[in-house]
Amino acid sequence: MPLLTTTGLPLSLSRRGALASAACGFGSLAFSALASRGSGLSPLPSAHHQPRAKRVIFLFMAGGVSQVDSFDHKPLLERRDGELLDFADARTRARGEKGTQARVMKSLWPFRPRGETGKQASELFPAMATHVDDLCFLHGMHTEGVAHGPATIFLHTGATSQVRPSMGSWVSYGLGTENENLPGFVSLLPSSGNGGPRNYSSAFLPAVHQGTAIGRAGMPAADATIGFLSNPQRSLAEQRQQFDLLQSLNREQVAARLEPDSQLEAVIASYELAWRMQQVAPDVLDLSRESPETLALYGIGDKATDSYGRECLMARRLAEAGVRYIQVNYTDNSNNPAWDQHTNMPKHADHARAVDRPIAGLLTDLKRRGLLEDTLVWWGGEFGRNPYAQDNGTGRDHDPDGFTVWLAGGGVKSGFSHGATDEFGHVAVEGRTHMHDLHATVLHLLGLDHKRLTYRHAGRDFRLTDVAGRVISEIIA
Repeated sequence: MPLLTTTGLPLSLSRRGALASAACGFGSLAFSALASRGSGLSPLPSAHHQPRAKRVIFLFMAGGVSQVDSFDHKPLLERRDGELLDFADARTRARGEKGTQARVMKSLWPFRPRGETGKQASELFPAMATHVDDLCFLHGMHTEGVAHGPATIFLHTGATSQVRPSMGSWVSYGLGTENENLPGFVSLLPSSGNGGPRNYSSAFLPAVHQGTAIGRAGMPAADATIGFLSNPQRSLAEQRQQFDLLQSLNREQVAARLEPDSQLEAVIASYELAWRMQQVAPDVLDLSRESPETLALYGIGDKATDSYGRECLMARRLAEAGVRYIQVNYTDNSNNPAWDQHTNMPKHADHARAVDRPIAGLLTDLKRRGLLEDTLVWWGGEFGRNPYAQDNGTGRDHDPDGFTVWLAGGGVKSGFSHGATDEFGHVAVEGRTHMHDLHATVLHLLGLDHKRLTYRHAGRDFRLTDVAGRVISEIIA
């Protein structure tokens, strides 16, 4: 007989492992997703100030969309296309070099003014471009990390040197969930590469704030669901009887403790969440309940847009149901970030075709349902791409020194552009916005002060923005 811990579990089996083996792993799912104040591991009691947004939908473009081919118009690239010039960038600095000579490469897609604001946007994202009057562009972005792995982890956790909680976990810790029947943080089709589970991990925060992953990168979104939400082998009454018996045994375990055990209480609460999710989650994830018009709006049914369209529609349904932080991932597979075009910039068009209509549909749908007012939509990747041809070929290398993201809804100015890169679109020179600043601003819009949202671990107080970050007040409506 194996040695037992004080909880009655074998030493070789953790609580998480025990949950994974119980109820076909559903208990583990609920335990990792739980963001309930009844767990004994409560988040902060309330927001620090009046929030402008209740939830976030993060449209993650893995690999880095080229800013100079999408929303950062640089006429000088057209005029000086093909010239060999000296550029100093993150890659050359990492090698200890002063710069590199490279061929200027103009945008592959023509720009023109869009909307009432006349915002210049390229033909790469024609559907998204119709929404420029609703978008707030941050053109002065810069970040840490030259390679995908470090930059992606930094985008999600605000650090590369340690395993830190992801942003969704910080939001869950700070605000909890709007719906006790669903997780507070969901990541749709996440990749197992470039950070993998670290990008939705709770790290040293209580495990109840870890993100729930639905599906995985590379699989069709039509196949992405939460497993074991039903048990056809037993009737609902039999399942209820089994559940009540299990919880009565768990309560006896709690009563036998000489001191409160918050971890055990969290496990018990996870089973409560699992039971409630069985009643709610199937309906939320069932896209067949949507009208044909709505499905068409997201591009569902068309081969190019079906998968990401389903992700975006699922995100809207999760947001509507009260999930606090939803990440909608777009990447080819675990080892190949979609937008990573080092040798073939025309490939950007294939990826744009897959996401453009679904994202435009999401914005339209949120707006007409009145959800955009209190939902912050964030679009972007871990960095941008250089304005010159890599190795004088037909692609662009990574550019963490100056790139573009956009926000919409949730208290930000609409039809607004903040910051700028230099005349080539290479380096942020005005309204410089570090990734820490963007994190601080997103938290602020949710009613959280990034300097006060802390958690004590290993003898010090940690926060998402470490010891940096400022709220970009210029973009707040």
